[in-house]
Amino acid sequence: MKVIENKNVKEKLYIEKLENGLTVMIIPRKNVRKKYIIYGTHFGSIDNTFMLPEKTEAERVPDGIAHFLEHKMFEQKSGVNSLDALTAMGVNANAYTCNDHTAYLYSGTDNFEEALDEFMDYVQNPYYTDENVEKEKGIISQEIKMYDNQPDWQAYLNAIKCMYKNLAINIDIAGTVEEINKITKEDLYLCYDNFYAPANMAIAVCGDFEPEKMLEEIKKRMVNKEYKEIPKRIYPEEPEEVAQKEKRIKMDITNPIFVLGYKDKPKGDMVKRHIAIQIALGTLFGKSSKLNQELTDKNLILNTLDPEYDYSNNYAFALIIGMSRNPDEVIAKIKQELENAKKNGLNKEDFERNKKKLYGDYITEFNDVEETAKNFMVDYFKGVNTFEYLEKYEEVTKEYTEEILRELFVEEKSVTSIVE
Repeated sequence: MKVIENKNVKEKLYIEKLENGLTVMIIPRKNVRKKYIIYGTHFGSIDNTFMLPEKTEAERVPDGIAHFLEHKMFEQKSGVNSLDALTAMGVNANAYTCNDHTAYLYSGTDNFEEALDEFMDYVQNPYYTDENVEKEKGIISQEIKMYDNQPDWQAYLNAIKCMYKNLAINIDIAGTVEEINKITKEDLYLCYDNFYAPANMAIAVCGDFEPEKMLEEIKKRMVNKEYKEIPKRIYPEEPEEVAQKEKRIKMDITNPIFVLGYKDKPKGDMVKRHIAIQIALGTLFGKSSKLNQELTDKNLILNTLDPEYDYSNNYAFALIIGMSRNPDEVIAKIKQELENAKKNGLNKEDFERNKKKLYGDYITEFNDVEETAKNFMVDYFKGVNTFEYLEKYEEVTKEYTEEILRELFVEEKSVTSIVE
């Protein structure tokens, strides 16, 4: 196995690509009882159009199919529900779907290797029938309706819809009731056979393991599949400008929720860019920022501002989220703070303090086996090694951060979503 070491956190990553294309990453952690494994595929909600190898016409599958497929993976031909089986073994199992990947996972202190049998088996052996697909449509329809009634989710999703005109990130990860009703078992097998191919997947494990032994445990549970070429994903051309500036809706809530968003795009060194934007957001809008304190003292916000940045290979955006009885006034103050920072630069002491805090957050994440393994897998699908965040941290200067600040936070890239 290839070994990559980071001396800052005294951690080693053992990584190997198997003959079938699967990437296995093992981060050993001596004298820690908890163990965690995550098994992911680079297939998410935005991957609804693709070209199969040796085909000349693109395939278009219903929106929400990646999430639907995740739901169906636990049901086995034997009648056993693998989620229930894993829970009965005393491990904490789960799964999730997001925009660019789907993942299956579990953690525990005991019976880890016994659970590995069930875990590796269900992820590699799908079982779809006309009957169980139809049954699942009703369950997921209820889930979609539940999210439709969640104000914070609607505020977030509407901000994304305002930013993105064509990319399927502007569609709920679960799809729509109309779209999921089009899904057939043939659609599910088509997506599974092509995107759950080992070459499109990765496993990350963290805990008290001997790396070579853990690798062998994974290898011997692998279904014999040859290397398979991954379909070419087809994404619509997305304009740089936002789709619409603002969206307001009314819901049964006590206090309005707002999201101020800024549309970005992946470019250059995304690790370095990500670090800079996190520092800038923390400096200007973090819990200890002057603006956050001012808005709190004047009762203009009802909780602390929540700034965040997200990116993948096809999209990137910054969000500032909050709750206020006067959302328009707060948004105006946030924009003014950004303009002041672009004109006058960031306060040096605040910048250094937030830079150190961010580094502390990175170090703290390495204390948690779940965060560690998940970060390595998620970053792997972005073409990034998680250690890069520690290695490139020192390269991020105040001047570089201010340059990114001026480039990203411009009015024409901004959108507003308010739930009143």
